[in-house]
Amino acid sequence: MPRNKRKLSTAEKARNQEQREKFLTVSVNGKQKRVQRPPTIDGMDVDEFIRRNADPIWLQQNEMWEFINSESENDAGSDANNDIPF
Repeated sequence: MPRNKRKLSTAEKARNQEQREKFLTVSVNGKQKRVQRPPTIDGMDVDEFIRRNADPIWLQQNEMWEFINSESENDAGSDANNDIPF
């Protein structure tokens, strides 16, 4: 005869919830594997959060020059679209 499933204790439920938040289950070669979730800030990837919220001085201090150049190109591109006649 099959056994009845026992109910999980509060501590076991909390541990399971913590594991769900910490790890992501993916399928690799037909088997399920648990991998750590990538770090996020407010639900965004860390790099995306930095790109949206960092100012040029902070980017310079942290040697993230590639993001500084992309911002200046975006600003220059928006001026080119306006085409102010002289």
